[in-house]
Amino acid sequence: MTALIAVLAAAGIVLVLQLMLPWHQVRRRKRLLARGFAPEWRATLERHAPIYQRLPAQLRPRLESLIGVFLAEKEFIGCAGLGMTLPMKLGIAAQACLLIVNRTDGRVYDELSSILVYPAAFMVPETEVDDAGVVTEECRELIGQTFDTGRIVLSWADVEDGARGAADGVNVVLHEFAHYLDNEQAAARGAPLAGTRADHERRAAALGSAYARLWHRVRRGRATVIDDYALEDEGEFFAVATEAFFEQPGALRAEDADLYDLLERFYGLDPASWPAHAQV
Repeated sequence: MTALIAVLAAAGIVLVLQLMLPWHQVRRRKRLLARGFAPEWRATLERHAPIYQRLPAQLRPRLESLIGVFLAEKEFIGCAGLGMTLPMKLGIAAQACLLIVNRTDGRVYDELSSILVYPAAFMVPETEVDDAGVVTEECRELIGQTFDTGRIVLSWADVEDGARGAADGVNVVLHEFAHYLDNEQAAARGAPLAGTRADHERRAAALGSAYARLWHRVRRGRATVIDDYALEDEGEFFAVATEAFFEQPGALRAEDADLYDLLERFYGLDPASWPAHAQV
Protein backbone atom coordinates (compact mmCIF):
# COMPACT_ATOMS: atom_id res chain seq x y z
CA MET A 1 0.00 0.00 0.00
CA THR A 2 2.84 2.37 0.90
CA ALA A 3 4.50 1.69 -2.45
CA LEU A 4 1.24 2.35 -4.27
CA ILE A 5 0.79 5.66 -2.45
CA ALA A 6 4.34 6.64 -3.40
CA VAL A 7 3.71 5.83 -7.05
CA LEU A 8 0.46 7.80 -7.06
CA ALA A 9 2.14 10.72 -5.34
CA ALA A 10 4.95 10.73 -7.91
CA ALA A 11 2.43 10.60 -10.72
CA GLY A 12 0.57 13.49 -9.14
CA ILE A 13 3.74 15.58 -8.96
CA VAL A 14 4.45 14.91 -12.64
CA LEU A 15 0.89 15.91 -13.53
CA VAL A 16 1.13 19.11 -11.52
CA LEU A 17 4.43 20.02 -13.16
CA GLN A 18 2.97 19.37 -16.59
CA LEU A 19 0.07 21.64 -15.80
CA MET A 20 2.22 24.33 -14.21
CA LEU A 21 5.00 24.49 -16.80
CA PRO A 22 3.06 26.48 -19.42
CA TRP A 23 2.11 29.06 -16.80
CA HIS A 24 5.73 29.40 -15.71
CA GLN A 25 6.67 29.87 -19.33
CA VAL A 26 4.00 32.53 -19.80
CA ARG A 27 5.17 34.44 -16.71
CA ARG A 28 8.81 34.16 -17.79
CA ARG A 29 7.99 35.48 -21.23
CA LYS A 30 6.08 38.40 -19.74
CA ARG A 31 9.21 39.31 -17.76
CA LEU A 32 11.33 39.01 -20.89
CA LEU A 33 8.93 41.19 -22.86
CA ALA A 34 8.94 43.81 -20.10
CA ARG A 35 12.73 43.88 -19.94
CA GLY A 36 13.01 45.87 -23.14
CA PHE A 37 15.55 45.77 -25.93
CA ALA A 38 19.12 46.91 -25.44
CA PRO A 39 19.77 50.00 -27.63
CA GLU A 40 23.15 48.63 -28.72
CA TRP A 41 21.38 45.58 -30.14
CA ARG A 42 19.61 47.79 -32.68
CA ALA A 43 22.89 48.95 -34.18
CA THR A 44 24.04 45.33 -34.36
CA LEU A 45 20.83 44.31 -36.13
CA GLU A 46 21.21 47.07 -38.69
CA ARG A 47 24.65 45.69 -39.55
CA HIS A 48 23.91 41.96 -39.40
CA ALA A 49 20.22 41.71 -40.37
CA PRO A 50 19.39 44.09 -43.24
CA ILE A 51 15.76 42.95 -43.18
CA TYR A 52 15.47 44.81 -39.85
CA GLN A 53 16.10 48.09 -41.64
CA ARG A 54 13.21 47.45 -44.01
CA LEU A 55 10.68 46.53 -41.36
CA PRO A 56 7.97 49.18 -40.80
CA ALA A 57 8.58 51.19 -37.63
CA GLN A 58 5.37 49.99 -35.98
CA LEU A 59 6.53 46.37 -36.22
CA ARG A 60 10.01 46.85 -34.80
CA PRO A 61 9.05 46.82 -31.09
CA ARG A 62 7.20 43.54 -31.58
CA LEU A 63 10.15 42.00 -33.43
CA GLU A 64 12.57 43.20 -30.77
CA SER A 65 10.45 41.63 -28.02
CA LEU A 66 10.37 38.30 -29.87
CA ILE A 67 14.14 38.40 -30.37
CA GLY A 68 14.61 38.86 -26.62
CA VAL A 69 12.45 35.80 -25.90
CA PHE A 70 14.18 33.77 -28.61
CA LEU A 71 17.67 34.53 -27.29
CA ALA A 72 16.66 33.68 -23.72
CA GLU A 73 14.96 30.39 -24.55
CA LYS A 74 17.00 28.85 -27.36
CA GLU A 75 20.49 27.39 -27.08
CA PHE A 76 22.98 28.37 -29.77
CA ILE A 77 25.70 25.75 -30.26
CA GLY A 78 28.78 26.46 -32.34
CA CYS A 79 30.01 23.31 -34.09
CA ALA A 80 33.40 22.32 -35.53
CA GLY A 81 35.17 24.95 -33.47
CA LEU A 82 32.86 27.85 -34.30
CA GLY A 83 32.39 30.34 -31.47
CA MET A 84 28.96 31.95 -31.25
CA THR A 85 28.93 35.70 -30.62
CA LEU A 86 26.02 37.94 -29.71
CA PRO A 87 25.92 39.58 -33.17
CA MET A 88 25.70 36.13 -34.78
CA LYS A 89 22.85 35.13 -32.48
CA LEU A 90 21.03 38.41 -33.04
CA GLY A 91 21.27 38.08 -36.82
CA ILE A 92 19.78 34.59 -36.78
CA ALA A 93 17.13 35.43 -34.18
CA ALA A 94 15.94 38.53 -36.05
CA GLN A 95 15.33 36.63 -39.28
CA ALA A 96 13.66 33.71 -37.50
CA CYS A 97 11.37 36.01 -35.52
CA LEU A 98 10.42 37.99 -38.61
CA LEU A 99 8.36 34.98 -39.71
CA ILE A 100 6.27 35.14 -36.54
CA VAL A 101 6.20 38.89 -35.89
CA ASN A 102 2.44 39.05 -36.50
CA ARG A 103 1.59 35.67 -35.04
CA THR A 104 -1.32 35.88 -32.60
CA ASP A 105 -1.10 32.64 -30.61
CA GLY A 106 1.92 33.64 -28.51
CA ARG A 107 4.11 30.78 -29.67
CA VAL A 108 7.80 31.54 -30.20
CA TYR A 109 9.10 28.34 -31.78
CA ASP A 110 8.10 26.66 -28.55
CA GLU A 111 9.35 23.17 -29.45
CA LEU A 112 12.72 24.37 -30.70
CA SER A 113 15.49 23.78 -28.18
CA SER A 114 18.72 24.46 -30.05
CA ILE A 115 20.28 26.02 -33.14
CA LEU A 116 23.50 24.31 -34.22
CA VAL A 117 25.78 26.46 -36.35
CA TYR A 118 28.68 25.15 -38.43
CA PRO A 119 31.35 27.42 -39.94
CA ALA A 120 30.33 26.41 -43.47
CA ALA A 121 28.42 23.69 -45.31
CA PHE A 122 28.38 20.40 -43.41
CA MET A 123 28.19 16.74 -44.36
CA VAL A 124 25.21 14.61 -43.37
CA PRO A 125 25.21 10.79 -43.69
CA GLU A 126 22.22 9.36 -45.53
CA THR A 127 20.96 5.85 -46.14
CA GLU A 128 18.75 5.03 -49.11
CA VAL A 129 16.97 1.78 -49.89
CA ASP A 130 15.80 1.26 -53.48
CA ASP A 131 12.83 -0.81 -54.66
CA ALA A 132 15.03 -3.90 -54.88
CA GLY A 133 16.10 -3.53 -51.26
CA VAL A 134 19.63 -2.39 -52.08
CA VAL A 135 21.01 -0.13 -49.36
CA THR A 136 23.21 2.80 -50.35
CA GLU A 137 25.05 4.89 -47.78
CA GLU A 138 26.52 8.24 -48.70
CA CYS A 139 27.15 11.73 -47.35
CA ARG A 140 25.40 14.85 -48.60
CA GLU A 141 26.58 18.42 -48.20
CA LEU A 142 23.99 20.77 -46.71
CA ILE A 143 23.84 24.42 -45.69
CA GLY A 144 20.83 23.98 -43.41
CA GLN A 145 18.69 21.25 -41.91
CA THR A 146 15.61 21.08 -39.71
CA PHE A 147 15.25 18.12 -37.35
CA ASP A 148 11.49 17.94 -36.88
CA THR A 149 10.93 20.91 -34.57
CA GLY A 150 13.59 20.29 -31.93
CA ARG A 151 16.79 21.38 -33.66
CA ILE A 152 17.82 23.49 -36.61
CA VAL A 153 21.29 23.33 -38.17
CA LEU A 154 22.78 26.23 -40.14
CA SER A 155 25.95 27.04 -42.05
CA TRP A 156 27.28 30.36 -40.78
CA ALA A 157 28.96 31.14 -44.12
CA ASP A 158 25.57 30.84 -45.79
CA VAL A 159 23.83 32.83 -43.06
CA GLU A 160 26.29 35.63 -43.82
CA ASP A 161 25.76 35.24 -47.57
CA GLY A 162 22.03 35.55 -46.98
CA ALA A 163 22.59 38.85 -45.18
CA ARG A 164 24.96 40.26 -47.80
CA GLY A 165 22.69 39.27 -50.69
CA ALA A 166 19.49 40.33 -49.02
CA ALA A 167 17.58 40.60 -52.29
CA ASP A 168 18.71 37.47 -54.13
CA GLY A 169 15.96 35.20 -52.86
CA VAL A 170 18.37 32.88 -51.05
CA ASN A 171 18.28 32.91 -47.25
CA VAL A 172 19.02 29.75 -45.27
CA VAL A 173 17.58 31.15 -42.01
CA LEU A 174 14.21 32.01 -43.55
CA HIS A 175 14.23 28.67 -45.37
CA GLU A 176 14.86 26.46 -42.34
CA PHE A 177 12.52 28.34 -40.03
CA ALA A 178 9.78 28.11 -42.67
CA HIS A 179 10.35 24.34 -42.51
CA TYR A 180 9.86 24.55 -38.74
CA LEU A 181 6.51 26.29 -39.19
CA ASP A 182 5.51 23.65 -41.72
CA ASN A 183 6.48 20.84 -39.34
CA GLU A 184 5.13 22.51 -36.21
CA GLN A 185 1.85 20.65 -36.05
CA ALA A 186 1.91 17.08 -37.28
CA ALA A 187 4.29 17.62 -40.22
CA ALA A 188 1.96 19.42 -42.59
CA ARG A 189 4.51 19.14 -45.45
CA GLY A 190 3.96 22.27 -47.43
CA ALA A 191 0.82 23.73 -45.85
CA PRO A 192 1.31 24.84 -42.22
CA LEU A 193 -1.58 24.06 -39.89
CA ALA A 194 -2.58 27.56 -38.84
CA GLY A 195 -6.10 28.86 -38.32
CA THR A 196 -9.18 26.71 -38.75
CA ARG A 197 -9.38 23.43 -40.59
CA ALA A 198 -11.08 25.24 -43.45
CA ASP A 199 -8.21 27.77 -43.51
CA HIS A 200 -5.69 24.95 -43.74
CA GLU A 201 -7.59 23.17 -46.50
CA ARG A 202 -7.78 26.38 -48.55
CA ARG A 203 -4.08 27.06 -47.94
CA ALA A 204 -3.10 23.52 -48.94
CA ALA A 205 -5.14 23.72 -52.15
CA ALA A 206 -3.75 27.15 -53.05
CA LEU A 207 -0.16 26.09 -52.40
CA GLY A 208 -0.73 22.96 -54.47
CA SER A 209 -1.95 25.11 -57.36
CA ALA A 210 1.06 27.43 -57.04
CA TYR A 211 3.37 24.40 -57.03
CA ALA A 212 1.75 23.21 -60.27
CA ARG A 213 2.14 26.65 -61.86
CA LEU A 214 5.85 26.69 -61.03
CA TRP A 215 6.26 23.16 -62.43
CA HIS A 216 4.71 24.22 -65.73
CA ARG A 217 6.87 27.37 -65.94
CA VAL A 218 10.05 25.39 -65.32
CA ARG A 219 9.03 22.65 -67.75
CA ARG A 220 8.55 25.28 -70.48
CA GLY A 221 11.99 26.71 -69.80
CA ARG A 222 10.73 30.01 -68.45
CA ALA A 223 12.75 32.01 -65.91
CA THR A 224 11.19 31.98 -62.45
CA VAL A 225 11.59 34.03 -59.29
CA ILE A 226 11.25 30.91 -57.15
CA ASP A 227 14.28 28.65 -57.49
CA ASP A 228 13.36 25.34 -59.12
CA TYR A 229 14.73 23.52 -56.06
CA ALA A 230 11.23 24.27 -54.75
CA LEU A 231 9.97 21.41 -56.94
CA GLU A 232 11.73 18.82 -54.76
CA ASP A 233 8.49 18.45 -52.81
CA GLU A 234 5.68 20.52 -51.28
CA GLY A 235 7.66 21.22 -48.11
CA GLU A 236 10.58 22.63 -50.07
CA PHE A 237 8.16 24.67 -52.17
CA PHE A 238 6.79 26.42 -49.08
CA ALA A 239 10.30 27.12 -47.72
CA VAL A 240 11.71 28.44 -51.02
CA ALA A 241 8.57 30.51 -51.66
CA THR A 242 9.04 32.05 -48.21
CA GLU A 243 12.58 33.11 -49.15
CA ALA A 244 11.30 34.79 -52.30
CA PHE A 245 8.39 36.40 -50.45
CA PHE A 246 10.69 38.26 -48.06
CA GLU A 247 13.69 38.86 -50.31
CA GLN A 248 12.10 39.43 -53.73
CA PRO A 249 8.52 40.36 -52.84
CA GLY A 250 7.83 42.67 -55.77
CA ALA A 251 9.12 40.16 -58.31
CA LEU A 252 7.17 37.32 -56.67
CA ARG A 253 3.95 39.33 -56.69
CA ALA A 254 4.47 40.15 -60.38
CA GLU A 255 5.09 36.49 -61.25
CA ASP A 256 2.41 34.87 -59.09
CA ALA A 257 0.05 37.31 -57.38
CA ASP A 258 -2.09 34.52 -55.94
CA LEU A 259 0.89 32.93 -54.20
CA TYR A 260 2.05 36.30 -52.90
CA ASP A 261 -1.43 37.04 -51.50
CA LEU A 262 -1.51 33.63 -49.83
CA LEU A 263 1.83 34.19 -48.09
CA GLU A 264 0.80 37.74 -47.18
CA ARG A 265 -2.24 36.36 -45.37
CA PHE A 266 -0.26 33.58 -43.69
CA TYR A 267 2.55 35.80 -42.39
CA GLY A 268 0.39 38.90 -41.89
CA LEU A 269 3.02 40.96 -43.69
CA ASP A 270 3.35 42.81 -47.00
CA PRO A 271 7.10 43.08 -47.68
CA ALA A 272 6.49 44.39 -51.21
CA SER A 273 5.38 47.64 -49.58
CA TRP A 274 8.57 48.01 -47.49
CA PRO A 275 11.60 50.11 -48.50
CA ALA A 276 14.17 48.51 -50.77
CA HIS A 277 16.92 46.35 -49.29
CA ALA A 278 20.08 47.96 -48.04
CA GLN A 279 23.11 45.89 -48.97
CA VAL A 280 25.81 45.14 -46.38
